Amino acid sequence: MKFLSASLLALSFALAPIAARAAEPAKTVVEIAAANKDFSTLVAAVKAAGLAETLSGTGPFTVFAPTNEAFAKLPAGTVESLLKPENKAKLAAILTYHVVAGKVMAADVKAGKVKTVNGAEATIATNGGVTIDKAKVVKTDIVGSNGVIHVIDSVILPAAK
Repeated sequence: MKFLSASLLALSFALAPIAARAAEPAKTVVEIAAANKDFSTLVAAVKAAGLAETLSGTGPFTVFAPTNEAFAKLPAGTVESLLKPENKAKLAAILTYHVVAGKVMAADVKAGKVKTVNGAEATIATNGGVTIDKAKVVKTDIVGSNGVIHVIDSVILPAAK
């Protein structure tokens, strides 16, 4: 019995690192988005803007991810125009406005201004649900290995400079 207890104890110590690794999310925020058909427009835009590699990096990133339905709310032809190579910088500016440096979980969100990776500030409100620049956060805390995704129902645009 003593031998069995010691063996089980040794086995639990041997397996602990494996269990810890299994608990960590394996996919980056980009891989998570790419695996979800509701983000196909966002993923196409991230690739067209040349941001896939950056957003697959170490991070951490908090991504406010608009769904395909959110992109469909934009005026006709907007997405197609932004995906053109000559609009790459404008597209990158819009997409980086949806990203905040750091991993901000829903429980940690506070009302106020937040600096985006774009450099501009977005406004977070928490009355009657969380919004960022009036886009509703409809799903939270999709955790990746390099950050977190919060799903929003509209594309947010930085103020014109």
